[in-house]
Amino acid sequence: MTVSLILPDLHDPFLLLLAGLAIDAAFGDMPAVFAYVPHPIVLAGRAIGFFEKKLNRPNRSERSRCERGVVTVIVLAGAAAGLGGALHWLGRGSLLGAAVEALAIAILVAQRSLFEHVAAVGAALASGGLPAGRRAVSHIVGRDPMRLDAPGVARAALESLAENFGDGVVAPVFWYLVLGLPGLFAYKMANTLDSMIGHRSERYRSFGWAAARFDDLLNLLPALLSGLLLAAAALFAGQTLPGRAFAVMLRDGRKHHSPNAGWPEAAMAGALGLALAGPRSYAEGEVRDPWLGDGTPNATPSDILRGLRLYVLACLMMAGLVLGAWLMAHVTLPG
Repeated sequence: MTVSLILPDLHDPFLLLLAGLAIDAAFGDMPAVFAYVPHPIVLAGRAIGFFEKKLNRPNRSERSRCERGVVTVIVLAGAAAGLGGALHWLGRGSLLGAAVEALAIAILVAQRSLFEHVAAVGAALASGGLPAGRRAVSHIVGRDPMRLDAPGVARAALESLAENFGDGVVAPVFWYLVLGLPGLFAYKMANTLDSMIGHRSERYRSFGWAAARFDDLLNLLPALLSGLLLAAAALFAGQTLPGRAFAVMLRDGRKHHSPNAGWPEAAMAGALGLALAGPRSYAEGEVRDPWLGDGTPNATPSDILRGLRLYVLACLMMAGLVLGAWLMAHVTLPG
């Protein structure tokens, strides 16, 4: 039996996505570049800050601020989608255009940077103790690090790893495959809106309502997929419990106060034999979530390392699925 391979199209979205994932895995945040030019997420943040300053004035009614928040989401997400569409249109049919699109994907998918930030917490906690762990974890979580003990720091790092695998890796990949660069750009704007104004504090409760709900909507399917990928990765990771990962995800995935974060966090908890989430302190107050998983809450730096191995395998599995989809579309068997 012979197998023939159709010559690849350089603008094939699966190939561009694989190239973008490879660039991100190799170079991460590219600090040498963005030390001189602003990162796209920084530009998005400036645009959000401008709208928030102009539209979210405390003398306006709650309803008025909510309506202006809806307008902010529509305008900024729409503008981001338009920018993505224009970039794709300008680059169509050229090798340079394909390279630019792959680079844009690499910049907006946070595989390596997430790994590095979480690994830094584990290293700091192991070598510098609780004070160093608190300083490191403060860069990746919104809760008060001074109220975390050593197991709390390790749990916070693992929870951030699981949740951000969903909204920082799987969701950008998902929306790029569904809607191309417009989908990727719009999603990253929506996610940045949520991280900046989608809070329950008095300042953002009304103005950020639309941002939080829109981000929840866009992450519904990617969050479930991220949980499934983590649970599947536990089959190969070693020192993990794949059966518990699936079982805990299905049992506890809906218990989180976020409609999406619970799926990957529950899968992570089950795979590592830990209890994650639970009561937590944020700037806007206490969150009284139930525990996800029925293991110990006493997470350690070694648990962070196990979680990182699970995360790397889940990323590789995701890339393998993309490659498999491309092969299915381009490898033909003789009929």
